[in-house]
Amino acid sequence: MRYLRYLFLAILAVCLISVALANSGPVTVRLLTDEVAAFLGFGTAITLPLFIVIFGGIVAGILVGFIWEWFREHKHRAEAANQRREKERLEKEISRIKDTGDSSKDDVLALLES
Repeated sequence: MRYLRYLFLAILAVCLISVALANSGPVTVRLLTDEVAAFLGFGTAITLPLFIVIFGGIVAGILVGFIWEWFREHKHRAEAANQRREKERLEKEISRIKDTGDSSKDDVLALLES
């Protein structure tokens, strides 16, 4: 299984290097259109190789997806935390009841002890 992972990573590296070599031409990335930049009085532009723009878009998409999922799964994490706290509370209550002794009068507590 380890070798399959290394093979996959090697193939992925070859593909990424191939894309980078095929798209090494410079492109200008602008924050605003020329008309809006002239109206606001500033315009930011940067010249980068195309493969950096492509890879940056992929990384930005992955980050947005991770953040989106983190927010979406918040209710599940909160419910798990509530259940953990409830479980700990019930375990403390059971141990407190067991410590009081006198469990011979209660059938449920006698079952819990066995």
